Amino acid sequence: MSGPAGRDPACSVPRTPDLSQVEVVRLRPSPPPAGQPEAEALAQAEARRRLGEDAMLLAWHDRDRGLEAPEGVSECHSASAVPGWLDYGLHRGARLLVDVDDGRFRFLFR
Repeated sequence: MSGPAGRDPACSVPRTPDLSQVEVVRLRPSPPPAGQPEAEALAQAEARRRLGEDAMLLAWHDRDRGLEAPEGVSECHSASAVPGWLDYGLHRGARLLVDVDDGRFRFLFR
């Protein structure tokens, strides 16, 4: 059974993300990364530096191509201020958010 606006009532989403337990790092490389693989390599290096060699990528968002991973996690977040990829990572223990090139690419690690 669906709730208001056809949303599943079991799919509750917060209005704003709680980043209080997450370190946010902004990288502005020059020149900017050509695409997601290059941005991810930068983010992985930063995560290893801050979290150690066992840093695990939980979720990411590529604004240029409108892609996210895990794929499809934003389906029940269409009316929320919190994107699905971010909610997914936060609820799986994310400790680090690496923002590359002013939000073009964002990566969550634990």
